[in-house]
Amino acid sequence: MDSKKKQRKIEKLSLHPLNKHRKRYDFELLTTAIPALASFVKPNKFGDESIDFFDPKAVKMLNKALLKQYYNIDFWDIPENYLCPPIPGRADYIHHVATLLAETYQSDIPKGKHIKCLDIGTGANLVYPIIGTQEYDWSFAASDIDPIAIENAQQIISKNPVLKDAIELRHQENSNQIFKGILDASECISVTICNPPFHKSAKEAAAGTTRKLQNLKADKTVKPELNFGGQPNELWCKGGEKKFIKNMIKESKQFSKSCLWFTTLVSKEANLPAMYDALKLVNATTVKTIPMGQGTKVSRMVAWSFL
Repeated sequence: MDSKKKQRKIEKLSLHPLNKHRKRYDFELLTTAIPALASFVKPNKFGDESIDFFDPKAVKMLNKALLKQYYNIDFWDIPENYLCPPIPGRADYIHHVATLLAETYQSDIPKGKHIKCLDIGTGANLVYPIIGTQEYDWSFAASDIDPIAIENAQQIISKNPVLKDAIELRHQENSNQIFKGILDASECISVTICNPPFHKSAKEAAAGTTRKLQNLKADKTVKPELNFGGQPNELWCKGGEKKFIKNMIKESKQFSKSCLWFTTLVSKEANLPAMYDALKLVNATTVKTIPMGQGTKVSRMVAWSFL
């Protein structure tokens, strides 16, 4: 066996130890779960079974198979051009949140519907609540500003008995608010999660996607497609990730007694100093930065608490 092949069979050690996706995708198993995936599976340049990750239809079908095989989801679909997130990375965030809660309670990872989570910007895909309910039996409130996303997420819940009574959808009618209009002051939440819009503008989002895909694609003349999709509110907002998270931190102070942990992904390491400054201004009692990684991508989760 050559050295490249040996390296490719090593587990993805950057992923959380509890993540079910640390090894290579088992396409024989996945095509059993969703037979339609088989038409997208073909040998890659190493001779291993894979899919074309530049094909949005292939990526979406892979997600359907992963959610069916590992998370008991019989029906999952998203409208055209909506975000189709990579499942391993989404699962990683959930497992890191679970570890955070275990450390807080100084016990095993807490399971059961008494652990209530808020997913900010759940999207049409509903992936974070799906994984959280199926891995740990947590309950979720899931918010979004997009009525179409909420409608599609409700369809996913309605068509999957395992999700009923576990996820409550909430429409955020004011795009300038995050927790206001979603959380009740008397409500008790164990943890909030968020994958904030990364870019500052539509132009920046398009340029970032083109650069990323052209770096990966061997043929630089091929026009890249947005293989994971995404609506404007899913990909960018005014001020980008930094402003979004600073607003979230500022608003979290008003709900300091309603939630044990507030968390968010922070994609750009350069944004961390601004996050820490904002957390000092609101007098957060505890702040944690937890490194995360998926393949060559390096990210981190920032968590803070007032309790």
